[in-house]
Amino acid sequence: MTFTTRPTLTGTLGMVSSTHWLASQAGMAMLEQGGNAADGAVAAGFVLQVVEPHLNGPGGDLPLIVAGGDDPAPRVLCGQGPAPAGATPEHFAAAGLDRVPGSGPLATAVPGAVDAWLTLLRDRGTLSARTVLAPAVHYARHGHPVLERVSATIDRVSDLFTQDWHTSAQQWLVDGAAPQPGSLVTNHAWADTLDRLLAEEDAAGRGGGGREAGIDAVLRAWRQGFVAEAIGAFARRAFRHSGGAVLPGVITAQDVTSFEATWEEPVTTQWRGHTIAKTGTWGQGPTLLQALGMADEATGAGADLDLDTVEGVHTLVEAWKLAMADREAWFGDSAGADAVPATELLAADYLTQRASLIEQQASRELRPGSPGGRSPRLAEQALRAQAGTVDGAADASTGEPTVQRDGDTRGDTCHVDVVDRWGMLVSATPSGGWLQSSPFIPELGLALGSRLQMMWLEQGLPSSLIPGRRPRTTLSPTLVLRDGVPVLACGTPGGDQQDQWQSVFLVRHLVGGEGLQQAVDSPVFHTTSFPGSFHPRASEPGVLVAESRLGDDVLDGLRARGHQVLDQGPWSLGRMCAVARDPENGLVSAAANPRGMQGYAVGR
Repeated sequence: MTFTTRPTLTGTLGMVSSTHWLASQAGMAMLEQGGNAADGAVAAGFVLQVVEPHLNGPGGDLPLIVAGGDDPAPRVLCGQGPAPAGATPEHFAAAGLDRVPGSGPLATAVPGAVDAWLTLLRDRGTLSARTVLAPAVHYARHGHPVLERVSATIDRVSDLFTQDWHTSAQQWLVDGAAPQPGSLVTNHAWADTLDRLLAEEDAAGRGGGGREAGIDAVLRAWRQGFVAEAIGAFARRAFRHSGGAVLPGVITAQDVTSFEATWEEPVTTQWRGHTIAKTGTWGQGPTLLQALGMADEATGAGADLDLDTVEGVHTLVEAWKLAMADREAWFGDSAGADAVPATELLAADYLTQRASLIEQQASRELRPGSPGGRSPRLAEQALRAQAGTVDGAADASTGEPTVQRDGDTRGDTCHVDVVDRWGMLVSATPSGGWLQSSPFIPELGLALGSRLQMMWLEQGLPSSLIPGRRPRTTLSPTLVLRDGVPVLACGTPGGDQQDQWQSVFLVRHLVGGEGLQQAVDSPVFHTTSFPGSFHPRASEPGVLVAESRLGDDVLDGLRARGHQVLDQGPWSLGRMCAVARDPENGLVSAAANPRGMQGYAVGR
C-alpha cells in the first residue's frame, strides 16, 4: 500500500473538496439535504468568503466550470468583472501613475463573484438562496475561529489600516492588533447585507414567484439596489494605494449594475484519452492545454512523461516557459476582433513548432510564438522585468500573496470542487476582494478587489486596460471528461502557478496512474521564468522552484541543465483540490491538499 497523508475518499452520495474544512462541510450539508453539486459549490463558496477573507471576498472574482447531471457538456461561468467605465489610461496618467496599483480602490474591477455564484444557483441548482447561504450567514453573524494565516495577514497590514484604511481597522483589529488565532471573528455588516438580499427572495416567494424568481430578486438587489449604490459612494473616498498615492477609485453604481455573469463555451483539447476543459484566453487556463501538448510533442508520441526524472521535469518546465510567453503576448480580453483564436494556439502544427524549441539546457529567454504568422508584441514593462529591472516594490497589501519562498502560505486564493450522485461536477476558483486588497466598506461588509493590476496601461496589447474589458486573470478551474462524460474536477490557488501545479497533478493521475490523494501528495514544482501577473510584475529567468521530495539526484540533474533550482523543502507548493466520478459504477471520490493543514475533502 502506498502511503498518503490521508485517504482518497470514496462513496456514492457526493464529495466536496475545498481549501477550508468549514466550506467543505457546508457544501456537503447541501448534498445531504438532497441538493446537487451546484448547490454544494455555492454554499461552500459563500462560506469561503467569510472564513478565508484574506484569500477571497464578495467583492472579488469567480470563474467556474460545470458539467454533468442533465447536461454532460462542460460550460464556463465567467464571474470575472471588467474594468470600470472610468478606468481609462488617461485617468491613471493624470494621477501620475504608469501602472495600475497593486492595491487600493483604483485597482478595482467590477465585482463578479456574488453574481456568478447566484447565477450558478439559479441556473443549475435546486435549492433556495436562503437555504444555501444559511451557513455563510451563520458564520458571519455568530463568528468562526479565525485562521492563524488570517491573523498574520491582518498583522502585516495593520499599520496601513490604522494610518489610512480606518474602516478596515474597525473591522479587523482588536484593541489595535490582529485577532488572536482561534478566536471568534464576525462580520456583522456582511451578515446584514446577506439578510437584506435574502429578504428580496422571501418577498418574491410571497408574491407567488418560484425558486428562480426568488434568486433573480436577490440578483437585482445586488446589481441595482443598495449594494451598487454603496460601492459607488464609497469609491469616491480617497485612500492610500500601493506606492503611496492617496486617490479615490473610479467604480460607480452603474458599473455594478451593468455587470452580469455570463455562460460561455470552454476551450478544450484532447489529451491522453481525455477532454480537458478550461476558460477562454481572458484567463490563463489555455496555457495548461498548451503546456501539456508541447510536453507530449517534446517527449515523443506515446511516451510517458515521468515527473520523477530529470528529463520529465525539465521537459514540462521548458514547455511551461513557452506557454507563459504566449500568455504574455496573446492572452487577454482587449484585442477584440484581432484576438488570436485559442484553436490556433492549440493547433497541432503550432504546438509541434513550439515544442521544437525545447532543448537539453534550460532557457532563460521569453519566447512567444507567432500563431498564423503574427508578430508577437510584449509589454515594455514585461520586457524590463525579464531583463531584471522591476519598477516599483511590493508591499503587504499588493498583489495576490502566494506561497512564500520559505514555504509559508501567506494567502492566495480559494478553490472548491464538488461532485454529486447524479454525475454533476463543479470546479470553481474564487478569489479577489481580499481584506488587504482595498478598504473595507462598512455599509456592506466587504472589500473590493485589485484585479485591474493585471492590465497594462500601455495600449495595443491583448491585456491592455480598456474600460469594459476583463483583466487577464490567473484564476483557472479545470474539468476533465472521458468519452464525453465528466469524470474529474480539480484546481488550486497559486496565482501564476495554478496551472503549473495542476499539470503536475494531471500527469501523475491521468498518465502515471496515481490515485487522487497520491497525486495531490506527490512532489510539486514550477517555474517563475516569465513576468508575474501581480504587482510589481517581476520575472526570474531560469528559476525552477521545487519541493525537496523530488530528490537530490533530480534536483542536481536539473541544476546541471542550467536551471536555477530553489529547494523549498518537502511540503511547500500547491494546494490542490480534486473530486472524481467513475461513470461505470457511480462511485465518487475526493482528495485535498495537506500542505498548509487547512484544505479538506468530505463525502460519503
